[in-house]
This record gives sequence, C-alpha cells and structure tokens, in this order.
Amino acid sequence: MLDGCTPWPEEFADRYWLAGHWRGSTLDTLLRGGALEHGPRTALVHGGTRLTYAALNRRVDRTAAGFRLRGLRPGQRVVVQLPNVPEFVVTVFALIRVGAIPVLCPLPHRARQVARLVEVAEATGYVGPSVHDGFDHCAMAADIAAQGPFLRRVFTYEAPGTSSPYGGLRTDPSGCHHFPLGSVDAPPEPVSAQSAGQVALLLPRDDAAGAPGLVPRTHNDYVYQARAAAESVALTQDDVYLAALPAESPFALGGPGIVGTLSVGGTVVLAEGTDPAQCLAANEAERVTVTAVDQAAARRWLDVRPAFQGDLSGLRLVQIIGAPPDRGSAERIGAAYGCRVQHAFGMAEGVFTATRPADPDAAVLATQGRPLSPDDEIRVVDADGADVADGEHGELLARGPYTPRGHYRAHERSFTADGYFRTAHRARRTPEGDLVVTGRLRDAAQPSFSADGM
Repeated sequence: MLDGCTPWPEEFADRYWLAGHWRGSTLDTLLRGGALEHGPRTALVHGGTRLTYAALNRRVDRTAAGFRLRGLRPGQRVVVQLPNVPEFVVTVFALIRVGAIPVLCPLPHRARQVARLVEVAEATGYVGPSVHDGFDHCAMAADIAAQGPFLRRVFTYEAPGTSSPYGGLRTDPSGCHHFPLGSVDAPPEPVSAQSAGQVALLLPRDDAAGAPGLVPRTHNDYVYQARAAAESVALTQDDVYLAALPAESPFALGGPGIVGTLSVGGTVVLAEGTDPAQCLAANEAERVTVTAVDQAAARRWLDVRPAFQGDLSGLRLVQIIGAPPDRGSAERIGAAYGCRVQHAFGMAEGVFTATRPADPDAAVLATQGRPLSPDDEIRVVDADGADVADGEHGELLARGPYTPRGHYRAHERSFTADGYFRTAHRARRTPEGDLVVTGRLRDAAQPSFSADGM
C-alpha cells in the first residue's frame, strides 16, 4: 500500500476476497482483456473520433512507452486535469500501465487547489490543456513548478484545430520540462505486472469547504465498484454510455461510467458538458442507451425536450445524481424520454447507493435506493454516534469493499475508530431499507462527533 494510505484490516480484506468482490483484477488488465475480447468493437467516441477496443489499447501502449521515455516511473504521482476527451481516457490508462498513479483534478480548479494537490501528492507530473475556456493551464503549471520541488514534467493537450502559444518541447527556468501531449508516443515495450492491492487512482475528495484532498482507490476496490455499478443498471456490451458529467467525477468515471462500460464491452461517448442541445444530438447520433446527469442538467433537458424532434428511442435509463432526490424531475424525465430513471448518490470515497431498474416506482422516484454491495455496511447516526430508527434523520456512515479506510496523507476525523467513513451528509432509511440522502450537514467541514473518535 502506498505510504500515506490506510489499509483494510486483514479480516475485512479476507472477507471481500472470499465473497468474490475482489478478484485480483487491475484497471490495466481490464483494458487489456477488453482489447482481446472486444477488439473490433467501438470503445470510445468523441465527435468524429472513434476508437475500437484494440485501437484504444494500442494508443495506451504507445502513450505509456512515451511517458516512460520522458522520465515517468512506477509509483510517481501525476496530476491529470483534462476535459472529456479521448486523451483523458488514454492518459489515465497509460499512466496506470506505466505504474504511475493518476491524481484526478477537476477542470475548474485553479492555481491554489492544483498547487495543493501537487504538494499533498508530491506529484512529479501534470497533464492538462494548454489553454481551456480562456484560462492558461500551462502558465499555471509553470508557476506551480517554480514554487515547489516536486513538479518537473508538464504535458499539455491541444484541442484539434488549436495550437499552443508556448510552442513544442521546452524547459522553463525552474527546470521543469514541457511536452506536447501529442508527442508522447513510442514503440511499446514490456511492463511489470501490478498488484491489484496497489493504489490505482487518487481521486479528488468530496469536501464542502473546498479543501483539496485525495482519496486513494486500489485496483481491487475500484474495479469492483465499477462492475457492481454496471450490474445495478444491467449494463451489457450492447449499451452506449454518454459521459456528460466531468470525466473524473464519481459517476462519469466508475458509477458505472467509463470504467464500468469498458468492463462489459460497451461504448463510451464523451461529451464536454451537459448542454442539452449537444447531449441530445449525441444521444440521437450514437443511439445512447444510458447516461447520468445532475439535477440541474435534468431540468435543462426537460426544458428543451418539446423542441427536440430527434429520435431518442434508444435511451433506456437516465441516472439522476444529487440530494435530495427530485421526484418531480424524475417523473417528468421518464415520461418525456420514455425511459427508466435511477436516482443515485455517490462520492469519491466509494459510498454508492442506487435504485434498481426493477424497483417499484415509489422507491425509484423518491429514494436513492440501496448500496451496490451486499457487504456494504451502512449506518445512520445521531450527533453522539448512536444509530437512529428508520425514518429518522442522521449522518450517513459507510464502510465496505470499495470504501477506503482513510484519506491520503490526511490526519482528520472523517473516519470512525472502527473504520466507518463519515460522509457529512444527512440521510434517513425507509422501512423498506432504501436510503434518502437529503443534503450535507450544516457544518460539514467540522467534526460531527466527540474527541474520542466515536
């Protein structure tokens, strides 16, 4: 386990292995297996770009070799801050294939937050746009490199039809090397096998106060989460998933998202945002079957539906993300688009609950359903840490096979002494066992319990 991470206690790890939740699969073997099993099938679509599973795996192979050629090594951390483009998927899997650890960073983050992530992760690399929506990411990365000892390699992505104001390969006065991401290419070479117990990803922490923090996710736990999320929506190789939410977010990445769709041989369509016109056009063009939107986007999709005359008959399921569940929007989305709705709640820390397609309407429309795993342990507790009765509100606590036991290099009180993650979200459990998450606690940035950790 990476230094700064809290391992699962042995008795829990044994339980998850014996139950078959953890199977020793890595995200790299998931992609390699997809290339072998589904080689000619379309894996990734973005605008006019289409990549088969075989082509995606080859690009990952060559990009991984290019990263190694430019000095990245196993165990190093690399901040990835990219929009929903194929380069995001290729970069993340290529870094994993190198043995480096992607540190996923939301695209809107600016110098303060990114510098803090670089510092916490001791990140030696950064992958981001040269300029995006008028903001100069390349200059930001150069400033961060000049201020600290860690960042020494910056890889810049150029959108098609654009060019960098900084030119090609260069070294800035701080000694940081800058490379166009498009130049990161080399003949593939053998790589060392990885352990499924190793940290695969460092994800941005869900924090109400906006304090940068990281969640360590191992191959074992993340592959299981994505697989279980795929099962919760009955995802198959015939499905087409529209990734409209930011690619690094819990649902777009692994709920089932990009990873879950690739795990079953389906097709991922990348959309840069939840703009209704663009998303509905992509839905029609690619015959999208499953997608996820937040509640604000769901309402915008409803506003434009009467004017959209395209064929959306392929759409079978829309995940609506957010708390509390919006029954009105869910009913209207289902009726307007002729599809089922799944209310869901999820966090980077791996807490995931969702309704199931076969659930009764009362649960689907008004709750966020049940946890993904039969070994998820969920508690709803009062301010003293005591469990409350069904129907009463309290803080949602969780532990399980895809919920880490601590944040990365953090000495805070987000976890109880017996390993439950304190979500800082208010929830209640229905008599039927479904969860209704109603929002954050008022003072979510502060500890909710007494100093003894209970």
